[in-house]
Amino acid sequence: MIKALLPRTLLLRVFLLIVVLITLSIAASIVISRYLERESRAQRMAQMVVSVVNLTRAAVLSAAPEWRSALLAELAASEGLHLLMTDSNDVSKPITSPAPEITLMMQKVRQNLGENTRFASEHNGVEGLWVSFFIGDEEFWVALPKRNVEHVLPQVLLAWSSLVLGLATLGAYLIARQVARPLKRLSQAAHQLGQGTSTQLLPEQGAHEIVTVTRAFNKMNSDLEAHERERALVLAGISHDLRTPLTRVRLAAEMSADESLRAGIAADVEQMDAVIRQFLDYVRLDESEAVAELDLKVLVREMALRFEHQAESLTLELHDVPAVPVRPLLLRRALANLLDNAIKYGGGQIVIKLRSEEHHIALMVIDHGAGIPAAQREAAKRPLIRLEAARSNVTGSGLGLAIVERVARLHGGQFQLADHDQRGLIAMLLLPLG
Repeated sequence: MIKALLPRTLLLRVFLLIVVLITLSIAASIVISRYLERESRAQRMAQMVVSVVNLTRAAVLSAAPEWRSALLAELAASEGLHLLMTDSNDVSKPITSPAPEITLMMQKVRQNLGENTRFASEHNGVEGLWVSFFIGDEEFWVALPKRNVEHVLPQVLLAWSSLVLGLATLGAYLIARQVARPLKRLSQAAHQLGQGTSTQLLPEQGAHEIVTVTRAFNKMNSDLEAHERERALVLAGISHDLRTPLTRVRLAAEMSADESLRAGIAADVEQMDAVIRQFLDYVRLDESEAVAELDLKVLVREMALRFEHQAESLTLELHDVPAVPVRPLLLRRALANLLDNAIKYGGGQIVIKLRSEEHHIALMVIDHGAGIPAAQREAAKRPLIRLEAARSNVTGSGLGLAIVERVARLHGGQFQLADHDQRGLIAMLLLPLG
């Protein structure tokens, strides 16, 4: 439940955590300060109540009877004090659930004025802190205004607390940003690297741990690029060097008088040349090809015309899809490899589907062959991997699906293999919309 409520990004999580900690710290500081102040405040309130009661008693005793009414009116007008003599019809409301400092204050007042001192929050409909006292045998009630006993946080303190909380929140955001920003850059660079896109070296700055991780990533990135360049150079060199002796073999075969031998050698040369061509296609996969808006229905129809004479049947189910930015040559090469695989291993009955889904465009090539076991599908998309069912066919190089996988990543999409409902394999190229 708590995980579901937490933000997904590290920036918001760290920011929220720091803000919560700061808020709890400020709240705890206020609570602790009020707790430490409780004793002294209760003592001050008790002294004030005792002083008011004693001064009121003295004023009543010293005033002539004819001036008592004027004195009471003056106390009510100037000091907000209400003085009443106890009557049998009086209605008093006792103090219920008092604050800790009020309870402590009442104890201290009774220690000074006597245990028979009573307190009320309302007397005859008038609110206030009412305290009883005696003059002789007569009981009086005196009311202190609530403002004299209520502990209200000053507006200045609230304003300063709000300012401190605002500055602390800003500082929390800057701290969280310092942590999350380099990690976000690292995440984006790792995502690009996973898609096969070359990335620039990340700036090695910030905290020691961030610098260490960034430096390790930059070294890994440089090593992978160097390895890729070396591998491409070796494959290109081998493939290029093989074409010269193949050309000589083809010329020697043409000069042979044995027609069957000449045809067999020519077929073998063509197969080897096709394998070399796939090696060169994989090595020279043009990542820098310009991106262009393209009508995918036109591209699919064009490729279907090239392969329809090689397949037993080729069915098109093309829906209207929005034009998307693609690399046309790369996409043609990927579709050509899918169609070639479907013809070789899928029984020759092929269906090409094109449709738009929620977040992507799906281009599917469906065959009715033996398919690929689910446990081997990811391996089949790796370079130079040939499955057992294809080993007897020497025309394959193990790069066809690897090229499709690489093209999908270069477009920011995915390449998936799935079972057909009846029999066969669905090779699906997903291109992102937008």
